[in-house]
Amino acid sequence: MGNRSNILLAPLSWLYGLAIGIRHMLYNIHLLRIKEVNIPTICVGNLAVGGTGKTPQIEWLIRKLSPRYKVAVLSRGYRRRSCGCVLAATDSTARDIGDECMQLHRKFPHIPIAVCKNRVEGIEQLLKLCPDIQVVLLDDAYQYLRLRCGFYILLSTADCLYTDDHLIPYGRLRDFARQSNRANAVVITKCPDTMTPIDRRVMSNRLQLPAYQHLFFSSIRYQPLPKYKKALLLTGIARPEYLVQYIRQASPDGNDNLTHLAFSDHHRFKAADIQRITEAAAQVDYVFTTEKDYARLLADQLPDELMKKLYPIEISIQLTDEQLLLEKINHYLNKCIS
Repeated sequence: MGNRSNILLAPLSWLYGLAIGIRHMLYNIHLLRIKEVNIPTICVGNLAVGGTGKTPQIEWLIRKLSPRYKVAVLSRGYRRRSCGCVLAATDSTARDIGDECMQLHRKFPHIPIAVCKNRVEGIEQLLKLCPDIQVVLLDDAYQYLRLRCGFYILLSTADCLYTDDHLIPYGRLRDFARQSNRANAVVITKCPDTMTPIDRRVMSNRLQLPAYQHLFFSSIRYQPLPKYKKALLLTGIARPEYLVQYIRQASPDGNDNLTHLAFSDHHRFKAADIQRITEAAAQVDYVFTTEKDYARLLADQLPDELMKKLYPIEISIQLTDEQLLLEKINHYLNKCIS
């Protein structure tokens, strides 16, 4: 059945490839205009559909750059209910700015964070509202060809490199693998702690990066969990298996004390979902969830008994040769900022 399904999906991938090929051609021959903005821009993106770790990478950039530069973040604000360009405020919710931006806003309230489908307009509005901004971090703008960014960071997961993948719907790529050539740096994300230098060399050989690109590797770091007898894991993300594995490995009594409620990526929780979660929460000590899911849940009126047990698990990344990446970013910024 799987092979038959693949046979049916392959032609759809060819049609999708034809469509995006025409789009790239229109930009290459200047029938569609590429714009540049008068401020340094760093784009964090991927070629695949979700789940590569863009938000933790943006957080890493904020932590590393904000002590030296006035940093702002611009995102599309996926699945938000607002329109136009919106700047995060003290009363913002995930409905206004999207769950990922709400996650960032909760952790970095002093950083200007805005959402706008039109990234060029979004940068212009950011500069009007916050004229002292020195650099804009663009979340998930690798396929936004209308804007030429100054520095591109391309992410790809260790278990599914873009060179081994196919265009959707046959695979998970939303753009051609050859578009990786636009990146200044490539980061292989979600690397296992058991990865050896030989493993990294094998991946590097499979990617065959041009000389001007540099390859980095990052691994996930979750915060320590509190002690518990039974727990519920609530996820609405693209690839929850990494978090499931971490909790099960950290489990005090094996795998039987964790129940996992999985929803689709960016799932909008309805009253029936909240009721189901609340009933399941009555049987456990904690309701573990991701920071992104927690940001969406806070937009709803949750029962007190559920709020008391909610435990968002913070995530960060550990990057190999991070000083080299910072040097390259600072070199770019120093050329732009006089």
